Amino acid sequence: MSPYYGPVGESQSNIEYERNFVAGDVIVGTGYGAQLLLYVNCALFLWKRRKQNRQSMFLLAYMTFMLLIESLFVAVQARTVQMIYIDNRNYPGGPWAFFLASQTAAVNVMFYATLFLLTFLSDLLVLWRCWVIWAASGQTTVAWAVIVFPTICLLASFALGTLWTLESSQPNLSLYSKLPLAYGTSYYAISLGTNIILTLLIIGRLAVYRRTLMLNFPKDLATHYISLATIIVESATLYSVFAALFLVTYAINNPTNQIWLAIASACQQIANLLIIYRVAEGSAWQKDTLTSKAATAPIHFKSGP
Repeated sequence: MSPYYGPVGESQSNIEYERNFVAGDVIVGTGYGAQLLLYVNCALFLWKRRKQNRQSMFLLAYMTFMLLIESLFVAVQARTVQMIYIDNRNYPGGPWAFFLASQTAAVNVMFYATLFLLTFLSDLLVLWRCWVIWAASGQTTVAWAVIVFPTICLLASFALGTLWTLESSQPNLSLYSKLPLAYGTSYYAISLGTNIILTLLIIGRLAVYRRTLMLNFPKDLATHYISLATIIVESATLYSVFAALFLVTYAINNPTNQIWLAIASACQQIANLLIIYRVAEGSAWQKDTLTSKAATAPIHFKSGP
């Protein structure tokens, strides 16, 4: 029989968390590479258009700030892996026990803070896109009314996210302690719920536009603005799917939540950059998309989807 070199004195649950944590770190790195590629492409487009409108510079500043936060998040994730698997590999109870016991360490506080900031700022972008798409028919008053409830939800998620970040970094507490877990579950439930609401509002409005465009414009022109890719990108559906998987596994304390968190975080930023990329190249919906000079026939929309 070959000698045993595996973990000693660790629960199976902790071992599974350690495995998934490492897997999540690999996914974070892979997603970061994809984000860098998209960032460069978006930055080039926006920089070329900087003299045409101020929105280009605002979006460039926004995504640069997001990339800086994401870079910090990736660095913190890498440093955490070093701390728990190398620097403190012999901690009683194993690497995961050390991770849970070291939540007040600066690196872990930064982990929660960057994750929270990325999520909140990403939600703001989707909220803006929702307003733009609803305002594209020329009914800006309706567009403002539509985003009132999502805005309230977003403010509520900000409050809960702040509590979650603060409580998770308190002495003797962690991301998986009872109170932080309750705050975290509530925060992600509201944040995800807001994303789903915004996604449905965007998809619903685009569906109305699709039906109207198909009746008033050539098929090629209509599908340019209302394709499946347009709906998926504009509504940030990619992030919502994986965020839902994270929320469910996090709420039931399943170790795979570490993988879904990494995928959701990467998809969130990729979804943002895809939206900005479409805006940069001029293929995204704008507030005047349906009322610009390119329109060849008058289009009248009802106030609701």
